[in-house]
Amino acid sequence: MLEHLGKELAFRFTVGGVEIAFHPVVIAVALAVVIALVLVSLWLRRGLPHTPDAPLSRRAAFLAGTIDLFENQLLGGVSPRLVRQLLPFVITLFFYVLFCNWAGILPIPYIVAPTQDLNVSLGLALLVYLLTHYYGIRAKGVGRHLKGYLEPFPFLLPLNIVGDLGRTLSHGFRLFGNILGGAILMVVAPTATMSISTALVPVVGPALGWTGRVPLSLILNGWFGLAFGVIQAFVFTLLAVAYIQVTAD
Repeated sequence: MLEHLGKELAFRFTVGGVEIAFHPVVIAVALAVVIALVLVSLWLRRGLPHTPDAPLSRRAAFLAGTIDLFENQLLGGVSPRLVRQLLPFVITLFFYVLFCNWAGILPIPYIVAPTQDLNVSLGLALLVYLLTHYYGIRAKGVGRHLKGYLEPFPFLLPLNIVGDLGRTLSHGFRLFGNILGGAILMVVAPTATMSISTALVPVVGPALGWTGRVPLSLILNGWFGLAFGVIQAFVFTLLAVAYIQVTAD
């Protein structure tokens, strides 16, 4: 059945005596972000030169610059072997989190950032957690990887397991809390300052031939949301790289 949970619409059903609830808008926006990323990837792929001697197009230059940026900023301290393995995942994770964060600033009713939902944030953190073990086993083998939980002393095994799980929870809750806090701040801050919320500034749209005035708070919220979304996506991805590197190197 569908019911209103606060100001959000929740879908609830029971499977095997277990009640499951999810937010259909969050799922729709998350899927829309996936589709958008796939379409952008296909569009960029069409701009790649088919021969090595062909001139570099703008799309190819953008891709080369993006790969260079991620290799230097996020994967700078990672071994070359691990860089080749992690680069596709790191780029995908960053842009997925970024687009999810930016979805929350769209002036569309009921649209929220998927990362504002704890299920999405913890799901991404759980994905990173599974990849840490995958790359750890791939680099060291099962025995050596599991032996790491007995270091430096075997009696610390329970603490190492709790710390491993706590790190994953912290990873997900950090993204969820920051995005939710940013969304609340974007709503509360303009109303707290009446001069900002009521001030109008001229905005010109040359392409549309339109000139008008919009609230200053809308412009400030937009810039804040864009910058805040980039920072949170960068921090989340940087922590993911650090967790995988510690396990795999």
